[in-house]
Amino acid sequence: MSIETDIKQSKFRNAYHKMALNLIYTTSWLSNGQAALLKPYDLTTQQYNVLRILRGQHPNPVRVNDIIERMLDKMSNASRLVDKLLAKGLVKRTECPRDRRAVDVVITDDGMKILAELDAIQGDWEKTLLNVTEEEANLLSDILDKLRGSV
Repeated sequence: MSIETDIKQSKFRNAYHKMALNLIYTTSWLSNGQAALLKPYDLTTQQYNVLRILRGQHPNPVRVNDIIERMLDKMSNASRLVDKLLAKGLVKRTECPRDRRAVDVVITDDGMKILAELDAIQGDWEKTLLNVTEEEANLLSDILDKLRGSV
């Protein structure tokens, strides 16, 4: 399949327009795949991102502002996400001893267990990406970095 077939559009203003639409469409395709993977765990992709950030810093606490800096979706409300994860028992929140206005967040054992289960499922899901070689995946990643001016 091609972007032309998938969105039933044969003409584009130019190659950049086609590229942009293809990126948006592919991002949606990837996001929908992730959402389906996370649905049985009652997690959103943003909540999953927060849990992974916290696991990466475990056992050290992470301030909400530091979570925001690392989020994939910069439009997410990290405080609200932490509140939802707290209600599910997947994180705990404490007052930061160095700054009483700041809040520290730590992943709980239950949060770590869910991530361990998701790691195995995530590995299977990533096999759907094997339509490209590792070399092509690295090249695409480099091109996307260049597109964002992050080189």
